[in-house]
Amino acid sequence: MAVYKKHRKKLMAEINVVPYIDVMLVLLVIFMITAPLLTEGVKVDLPQADARAMDTKEIEPVVVTVDKQGKFYIDDEEKSAEQIRPYAQAVLRRNPKAQFVVRGDKDAAYQLVVNAMVLLQQGGVESVGLITDPGS
Repeated sequence: MAVYKKHRKKLMAEINVVPYIDVMLVLLVIFMITAPLLTEGVKVDLPQADARAMDTKEIEPVVVTVDKQGKFYIDDEEKSAEQIRPYAQAVLRRNPKAQFVVRGDKDAAYQLVVNAMVLLQQGGVESVGLITDPGS
């Protein structure tokens, strides 16, 4: 009579992480491709001027942009003219040393750039800088 030994297979209690690594690498590639696309801002052709660059090492300035269609943007987010004043007041409450600059398209009506500066002034901003394209 033959005696058969039962060989029990030992269960493997390890997790196969290779599929998780594959998913992680695919997500990494997706983020690497989409990240530069998210940094696109408002397209503005700046006027040229021979001026020295502003020192912005300490505080990043709040940028109010006026495009050639007359739309206002604050840090690349579209705002109406009525929203600029309260936004400036809120920024100054959080940081009284905040710097504000206006970036106007060279084809934008000069009145719109002045309006942006006046709205900032009404919001409590004491001095406003202008951004230009350095001459080549």
